[in-house]
Amino acid sequence: MKFRTEGLIIREQNIREQDKLIYVLTKSNGVVKAFARGAKNLKNGKSAATSLLSYAQLTFHPGNDSYTVSDARTLRVFSGLRGDVIKMCLAQYFCELALTVCPRERSADKYLSLMLNSLWLLDGDRRPAKLVKPCLEMRLAAMSGYMPDLIMCKTCGVYAAPAMYFYPQTGTLECCDCRKVPPAGAVALSEAALTALRHTVYADDDKLFAFSLSDEGLKQLNQASEAYLKYRFEKDFKTLGFYHAMTAEN
Repeated sequence: MKFRTEGLIIREQNIREQDKLIYVLTKSNGVVKAFARGAKNLKNGKSAATSLLSYAQLTFHPGNDSYTVSDARTLRVFSGLRGDVIKMCLAQYFCELALTVCPRERSADKYLSLMLNSLWLLDGDRRPAKLVKPCLEMRLAAMSGYMPDLIMCKTCGVYAAPAMYFYPQTGTLECCDCRKVPPAGAVALSEAALTALRHTVYADDDKLFAFSLSDEGLKQLNQASEAYLKYRFEKDFKTLGFYHAMTAEN
């Protein structure tokens, strides 16, 4: 049965002379794989609406193992991302995360809202990229069933210490008093960075991005979030490598 819903294009692939294969993070059905016939033609009404990072209203018709887009209307285009190479690399990483993490064949309203909010903040320089990124990473992991245990030191139960070590393999903490020499892979966190890491998974949705952190704190926060996703999803994200390469050059 056909359905109509809102969605964000998180991957596009040109096929044949005029068609596209797209992956859409939809509000009602999660990640949907679909063919957009004739969408490579710029004169086709579906062309802009089925482009990467377009937020659109689409009508899907079911097929054997995918859908076909019969109608698409653009709701928003994140033009600020397309004009900035570094932002675009980061946005593509967000899309790769969504393709890996977000559900299929069930409602994904919260996932879509998180992606759209993150892109909106990035698009208009409303929040620093190094703050938006770990918020999206950790919240996606938590929403997908990989909630880390950031309440206290796993050994002594202390809530705060001058330094705490985050273990990405297990998603747990250990304080500097209990572990003088941390194991390989542990991420050392200052009190401020730990507070921010807790915020990324425990804060209300409308307050997720409402904090600030020093450059060093953001560095620690990003180390922790990247390592956690790598272990949880057992994947090296290629687009993350592109993003780091681009930021290293600037």
